Amino acid sequence: MANDWIIDVLADLKTYAAKNGLSALAGQLDDATLIAATEIASTKGKAPETANWEIGSTGRIYRTPSRRENA
Repeated sequence: MANDWIIDVLADLKTYAAKNGLSALAGQLDDATLIAATEIASTKGKAPETANWEIGSTGRIYRTPSRRENA
């Protein structure tokens, strides 16, 4: 529970991004929320369902930004 606040912060940032035409950022914040939820759950000894995806079917979770995203 101590780290759950970060999910709320990410949701607020995503809402702001979406309302202000920052759609790429909003999408990246979705990814960040998934990663945060997975890591928080793993510290509690219980991962969310999405953390149980098989690597082969989902590909890499972490990636480096492309040149265009790195502006």
